[in-house]
Amino acid sequence: MVDLHLSPEQIEFREMVRNFAANEIRPIALKPERLEAFAKPFLEDLLSEASALGLRTLMLSEDAGGVGGDMLSACIVLEELATGDVDISVAMGRTMLLAHELFDVVQMSDGQRKKFLDAFHNDQTFHLAYTGGDPNAALGWHYHDGAVSDDAVLPSANADGDDYVIDGTIEHVANAPIAKLFAVEVNTGSGASVLLVPRDTDGLSVSEPSDVVRGEFVRWHHGTAAKVEFKSCRVPKENLLGVDGKNSVHSSDYFVRDRLQRAAINLGLGQVAFETTVDYAHIRHQGAKNIVEHENIGAKIADMASKLELARTMIWKAAWAIENPDAVGQGSLSNLPLDIVASTYTAQSVLEISEIATECFGAMGVMRDMPLHQFVHDSLVFAHGDGHDIATVLRIAESAVGYSRAFAA
Repeated sequence: MVDLHLSPEQIEFREMVRNFAANEIRPIALKPERLEAFAKPFLEDLLSEASALGLRTLMLSEDAGGVGGDMLSACIVLEELATGDVDISVAMGRTMLLAHELFDVVQMSDGQRKKFLDAFHNDQTFHLAYTGGDPNAALGWHYHDGAVSDDAVLPSANADGDDYVIDGTIEHVANAPIAKLFAVEVNTGSGASVLLVPRDTDGLSVSEPSDVVRGEFVRWHHGTAAKVEFKSCRVPKENLLGVDGKNSVHSSDYFVRDRLQRAAINLGLGQVAFETTVDYAHIRHQGAKNIVEHENIGAKIADMASKLELARTMIWKAAWAIENPDAVGQGSLSNLPLDIVASTYTAQSVLEISEIATECFGAMGVMRDMPLHQFVHDSLVFAHGDGHDIATVLRIAESAVGYSRAFAA
């Protein structure tokens, strides 16, 4: 049975982050000069303040010096953080999850843990980035065929004495502008492997996006991201994560957790759009009464509230399922990919919520100095972004009908 009783610690964290988002982040994030959809600056100083609250180490085990929070705790915190700013929440969620993945899940050597975990704890601005992608993401484009290996498009890592020499480019790496350690998926000749590459390594360069005002770049993502290039980048073999020829991240549930985290962040966007609408409905006077008393507005608010509640329930259920993987076999849960169900439903619902919010504001909803257009833009990025294409959605259908693809060895 899914237990929805939050622990005192979860409630305490939720309230702390909720207050921080409302009082520290939102007043800055919603300034009119920052509401340009493709040019808003990343609030790195506020990200550092969020780090000081202990959010980077929320999912890190207690043995590794973290809080030891579970998936539900992460979803609760990231939803609240996103009510302040989606980009801060996405960047924090990436580091939060990668810290758990690298220091708790994969087979990091004692030397690697000592070197990188100490650096992570000693620097609040120490963020993490992973250059690889979900191995299942491209399967839908070969729906009736076997999977196609992407090893050839990975940066190459050729052995040279005690080092690997990396060459290649990855066009879009989440957290790259702020990361101080990169987990880099490379092709060593034995297959896909992962190397740990500190930011200050010679031969590694990060190219942040060009200024959109000059027409050179259109920013269509959340968080912060950039191109990462390797030119004869020399990394010691002792930085190999796990076994040569095996990407340990692919064998974990990292991508399931990542998708669910982004759904929780998306939900936070819907929540702030809803709260903004309710606040406005209490003060906008029309027809001798505040519009919150109008039947039409009441119906819209009820629709928004219902969508949020259903999405949150689905996310929490999926988060519980991650921590209780035996629930499907035992018969407590269906075998549907609950992370995809939750993410897809949330993306569709939050887009509808943001559009309803603009309707409630009337003509003011399209004004450039109001946050409504930013809510719509951000919800569109989620709805049409990574993980909500037909290839991903079809995985729900596969589970429902019992269809299995033919996977290449």
